[in-house]
Amino acid sequence: MSATRAAVPPKQRSAGVGDRPVDGRRGSTLLRHLAVALAVGLALVAVSYAVEPFRNFQLATVAAYLCATAGLTVLTGLNGQLSLGHGALMAVGAYTVALCQTAFLDRGMTGGWLLAVSLVAAIVSTVAVGAVVGVAAARLRGPYLAGVTLAVAVVVPALAVTFDGVFNGEQGLSVPVEPPPMALGAYFPYERWQLWLSGAATLLALVLLANLIRSRYGRTFRAVRDDEVAARLAGIHVARTQVLAFVVSAATAGLGGALLAVLAQSVSPGAFSLTLSLFLLMAVVIGGLGRLAGALWGAVLLVALPDLTHSVTELFTLSPAVAQRLEGNLPLAIFGITLIVVMIAAPGGVQGVLSRLGRALLARWPARRS
Repeated sequence: MSATRAAVPPKQRSAGVGDRPVDGRRGSTLLRHLAVALAVGLALVAVSYAVEPFRNFQLATVAAYLCATAGLTVLTGLNGQLSLGHGALMAVGAYTVALCQTAFLDRGMTGGWLLAVSLVAAIVSTVAVGAVVGVAAARLRGPYLAGVTLAVAVVVPALAVTFDGVFNGEQGLSVPVEPPPMALGAYFPYERWQLWLSGAATLLALVLLANLIRSRYGRTFRAVRDDEVAARLAGIHVARTQVLAFVVSAATAGLGGALLAVLAQSVSPGAFSLTLSLFLLMAVVIGGLGRLAGALWGAVLLVALPDLTHSVTELFTLSPAVAQRLEGNLPLAIFGITLIVVMIAAPGGVQGVLSRLGRALLARWPARRS
């Protein structure tokens, strides 16, 4: 330890890569995140009573996609690893929850807690796959890393088709889900229950991710992203950090895929194709790479894309054949054009623009008061 660093009192040191935060500060951060999550949860409950059932289902779908985009934000935005295979990781979680729920039904097991067990199993299975991919990814860089994750995106849906005795091929599997608890009433809307379930699981995942980002692990993620050589000289195990980032990202992707399967009550290979992986990556960049709030805007865009595509096709008088071809290719075109515009006009994404606007308004506020 140098004399300069030793002369600085511990509480006055800036938080370095290897420094542990003070326990009180860590606790206050956790409490703040829990308070925000509680406020958002109460707002979702209020909104669920104010909107129609289809909007509740859309919000539940946004929450499910948010799990995946938030995890990809940690991996790509904070740790600098490119993944083109997160749609496949979502498929692992979706098929796991389908197999678990079907097994419980075949054995005559009932109870709301079984769905929680299935969701945990989906996370565990995806973590296992993510760890394997992460170990390979930690040894690769640039296009080679993209190639490995791209292979995962192609192979996983193909395996579901190949082993049709287990995964039922192209038709996929149903996901039996019990109705809302009777304590909520006999006529409690199912879509509202879906929003509560998906929202609660997503808020819990976001609280954990937010605390991870603000912790020592988050600082090591950023250090490895910025300069691997400097991080290695600072005593950081670069490969281990990259594997950990991939595992964390895989866990949230698996949860997101499981929630999507529960919402749709079915899962098939076509729902988790390579296109989904590309959409997830573009959504993260458009929303704001490296920011959890940006992951939210990306998830909203993913859910709003079908309506946006339909609105665009209605602007033109097209033959049924042309309209059908556009329905399949237009979403990717819209995403691609939006991505190009964002990269040129607002590299920080939607959240970056909102942050700049917020800072500008706060800067003008004292001047107006004076």
